[in-house]
Amino acid sequence: MGKFNNSINLLKNSVQFLYQQRGLHTARGMACSRFEYVKNYEQDDSILPNVWIVIRLDGKGFHTFCKAHNFAKPNDANALNLMNTAAVSVMEEFRDITLAYGQSDEYSFVFRKETNVFNRRAAKLLSYVTSLFTSAYVFNWSRWMSSKSLLYPPCFDGRIVLYPSDQNLRDYLSWRQADVHINNLYNTAFWNLVLESGLSNQEAEAELRGTFSADKNEMLFTKFGINYNNLPVMFRKGTVLLRKRVKTEGDGGLNRQLIVPHHDDMIREKFWKDHSELLGKYKPGDYVCAAEDIPPVLLSQIEKLNLDEDKGKVGENYS
Repeated sequence: MGKFNNSINLLKNSVQFLYQQRGLHTARGMACSRFEYVKNYEQDDSILPNVWIVIRLDGKGFHTFCKAHNFAKPNDANALNLMNTAAVSVMEEFRDITLAYGQSDEYSFVFRKETNVFNRRAAKLLSYVTSLFTSAYVFNWSRWMSSKSLLYPPCFDGRIVLYPSDQNLRDYLSWRQADVHINNLYNTAFWNLVLESGLSNQEAEAELRGTFSADKNEMLFTKFGINYNNLPVMFRKGTVLLRKRVKTEGDGGLNRQLIVPHHDDMIREKFWKDHSELLGKYKPGDYVCAAEDIPPVLLSQIEKLNLDEDKGKVGENYS
């Protein structure tokens, strides 16, 4: 009988020990398991496969922001290049962006159809691109706007739009570039009436009300001696950022893949023939230029490369 009782006690102790071990395992390894049901409330926001993904960012309240920071009117080249530099930072982070297009206070980023960045999760893509662009804008402010203090943080909102066909994508980019022409022609006429003729904002608006493009061009030429077609092409057509193998002429020339600003007409067929890699098999083409003709945004990338190489050489000296 004593042996039987001992066996029963041993079995009880074993069961108790097993429960303790299970409890210990739960406490250590799965302490949050009973809370994990909340993950079921997350919505599946995976983007459809095999479509062009376009993320467009817009400055929020930028009319007030530009006024507070005294941007040049009707166009501030440094402010535009600051936008371009921020966009370059986004493209450097996301290799699957084949093209970016910017004008005024907006930028569009085109991701390859087959991209699988963040498993094509919309919220991840949108939040990452928007936050990176905004932080890069602030980070590079002093480089381009050195004479102006940043008075308060800029803000950009973003949206994702999907385009199933190549033609849809081309029409989207054509729409954004046509918007540049309409807005910039109006702004150029408006600010010349205000700054050169001394009209108030309301008087300038009244002067331009009901006018067509030809009327504005005629007014700019006759009143202010401005041939609109001779204004900087960045103002008239915006900036297209493309990945190219940059080759500079001369001894010790550069031969690196970088992000090159273009100011081409995307509405015309010629652009898509010249950059056939965008819609076909993706292989960046060549961009050849003389050292003295390097665009400012590209030059900043080259300077950064040289700085990184110099840091590497310093590190080698100390190793």
